[in-house]
Amino acid sequence: MARTSDPLAAHLGRTGTRLAYGEPVSIGGVDTVPVAIVGYGFGSGEDTQGHRGGGGGSWAVPLGVYVPGARGRPTFQPNPITLLAVGIPFLWVAGHAIREIVSALKN
Repeated sequence: MARTSDPLAAHLGRTGTRLAYGEPVSIGGVDTVPVAIVGYGFGSGEDTQGHRGGGGGSWAVPLGVYVPGARGRPTFQPNPITLLAVGIPFLWVAGHAIREIVSALKN
């Protein structure tokens, strides 16, 4: 079976940066560039009877935007909701790991 996902993967590889860094958007006269983490995956297969199938999916997490800063340099403004959504579970896991390390060192 021909690898049907190869042309799609080649196309998405070329557009990956455009997916992560969106087209500039003007909000209230200020040009902003949205930034996101983007992931995607596709696959296809065939069983022993010759039945073919495939599927795919994607996701995106908005990280923030680049806005004009001092002296015209771009400044990154993070998305606070994303920071909380990622930061809280990270801090929870880190706290439990530290607790386990301290407990192991005491014994």
